[in-house]
Amino acid sequence: MHASSNAFVPSHAEALQRPWLAHYPAGVPADIDASEYASLAHLLEDAFARFSERSAFRFMEREYSYAEIDRYSAQLAAYLQSLGLQKGDRVAVMLPNTIHYPIAAAAVMRAGLVLVNVNPLYTQRELEHQLQDCGAKAMVVLEQFAASVQQCMAHTPLEHVVLASVGDLLGPIKGRLVNWVLRKRHKAVPAFDLPGAVRFRAAMRIGERAGLRTPVMAHGDLALLQYTGGTTGVSKGAMLTHGNVIANALQSEAWNRPAIADIEGREQITSVCALPLYHIFGFTVGMMMSMRNGGKAILIPNPRDLDATLKALRGQRIHIFPAVNTLFNALLHHPQFDSVDWSHLRIAGGGGTAVQQAVAKEWLARTGCAICEGYGLSEASPSVSCNPVDSKNFTGTIGLPMSSTWLQCIDESDQPVPLGQPGEIAIKGPQLMVGYWQRPEETAASMTADGYFRTGDIGVMDERGFVKIVDRKKDMVLVSGFNVYPNEVEDVVAMLPGVRECAVVGVPDATTGEAIKLVVVRKDKALTEAMVRSYAKEHLTGYKRPKIVEFRDELPKNAVGKVLRRELRNA
Repeated sequence: MHASSNAFVPSHAEALQRPWLAHYPAGVPADIDASEYASLAHLLEDAFARFSERSAFRFMEREYSYAEIDRYSAQLAAYLQSLGLQKGDRVAVMLPNTIHYPIAAAAVMRAGLVLVNVNPLYTQRELEHQLQDCGAKAMVVLEQFAASVQQCMAHTPLEHVVLASVGDLLGPIKGRLVNWVLRKRHKAVPAFDLPGAVRFRAAMRIGERAGLRTPVMAHGDLALLQYTGGTTGVSKGAMLTHGNVIANALQSEAWNRPAIADIEGREQITSVCALPLYHIFGFTVGMMMSMRNGGKAILIPNPRDLDATLKALRGQRIHIFPAVNTLFNALLHHPQFDSVDWSHLRIAGGGGTAVQQAVAKEWLARTGCAICEGYGLSEASPSVSCNPVDSKNFTGTIGLPMSSTWLQCIDESDQPVPLGQPGEIAIKGPQLMVGYWQRPEETAASMTADGYFRTGDIGVMDERGFVKIVDRKKDMVLVSGFNVYPNEVEDVVAMLPGVRECAVVGVPDATTGEAIKLVVVRKDKALTEAMVRSYAKEHLTGYKRPKIVEFRDELPKNAVGKVLRRELRNA
C-alpha cells in the first residue's frame, strides 16, 4: 500500500478538523492511497499471482491454496459470462461460510458483475423482496436453502441458479460422505424442485471450456449491493463500488499494522471467519483484507455451533479474530475454550454491537489480547472508526476515525456541535457508498449538503477524537450486530389476523446486546402468544423475531397519534 509517510504532521487547520490524528498509534497513516488497484478483481488476481502456493482458506479441515481459488473462481466467472450476463448485471450469492463463498464472490467480480449478498436464513418474503429489488438474473445458493428459492423464484427476475452442496470441493470420498450425512442422516436439505438449476461443479466444468474474458473495471464501477434495513420497513441496497471496498480494506489493514508489524513477512497471518461473509464486515475484513495480504482465513460455517467452532480452531496459530460481543462471551463460557491456543492472537476486533466491559475484561485475562472495539455500517463498506490495536485499555468508545475518514457530530441543522456535546454522527471518506439502489430520494435524505452521511447514531467526541455512542436517532434495534428496523417487523405482524395494531422496540439483553420486544393490541381476544410467535417464525429471519411478546389494550401515543416507543422501552 502506498500510504502517506508515517512521519505525517497535520497542518494547523487539519489538526483542528481532525484532532484524532495526533492520537494515532505509531505507524498508522493519516490517509491511504487506494490507487494501487483498479478493481477488486485486480486486487484478487494480484494476490493469486503473489501467493499462489499459500493456503487461502481452511474449511472442514481441508486447506485451499490461492492457486485453487484462482482456478475455481475463473471457471465459475467464465460460466456466468457464458449465460449472457453483461457487465453490471447482478448475481445473488446465498451462501454461509463454506468454501463456495469466496469462490463465488471472486467469480462474480472477475466476470465484471455485481455481487448481491443474501442472508441464507431469509424467509420467502425477505428473499423475494431482495431478488425483486436488485433484479438479479443469476444466483448461487447452497442446496440447504434451495427450497426458499423455489418458493419465490416465479415472482423474481431470476433465470439461472447454480446449486452448491457442502461436500462439492472436499474430495470425492469425504465430499460424498459429508453430503450423505447432511442429506440423509441430519435431514438438513429440505425437498426442493429447481429443474433448471446447474450444480456448482458442473458450472465450473462448463466455464473451464468457455474461458474467462477479462472485463475492464474501474474504481467507480459498482461492485456490491449490500442490503440493509430501511426506516420505511423496506430493505434497501447500499451501492458499494470497487473503490469503496478497496479503500476500506486498505484502511483496515493500515489500522491493524501496529499489532502485526513484527510478524508480517515472518509468518502467514491467520484470521478466523466466524462473521458471515455475506455481512459486509466479514466480506471486507474477513475475505478481502486477508487475501490482499496473503493471509489464511479459517471458515466457520455456523459459529453458534461452539463445539464445531472450537474444533476448527484447535491446532491453528490464530492472529486475527473479528467477532461480535455475543460470540466472544459464548466462547469464554464454553468448557473447551482453553483447548485452543490463543497465545498468538494479536487482534480481537469487536464490532456490530457494543462490547460489554465484563466480556472485554475476561477475554483479555484469558487470551492476553484485548478486544478492540470499532464501528461501521453497510453504507461505509463497513469500517469507520476503531480503538487503537496496540492498547489493552477498554475505553467504552468506538475509538478514533480511521485513515482518510472524516467524522463529525452534527445538530439538526447539519452544523458541527462543540466537542463534548452530543450530535448525530456524520461521516465522509473513500469507503462511503455512492447511494441506495434505485432510491435517489432516500440517498439525498441521508446526506448533508457538504457530502457527509448521516448515520442516525448520536455520539459525543472528546478532545482527542474518541467517539462514544450515547443514543440512536433512529428506532433501529441491534441484535447480535444485525440491524432490525421496527417498521419491518411491525408491517409483518400487522398482517396476522387478530392484530389491531402493534409496535416494536429494542430492550437490553445480556446475550444479544438488544432484543426485540413486540407489543400487540388484539382485535381478536383468541389471539395467543404462540400464534404470534409461529407467524413471526414463518415470515421473519431468526434475529428479527420477538424475544418478548406483550399484549396491551392500547399503545401509548402522542397528540398526533405517533407511538411513543420510549414509553414501551421503559415499561
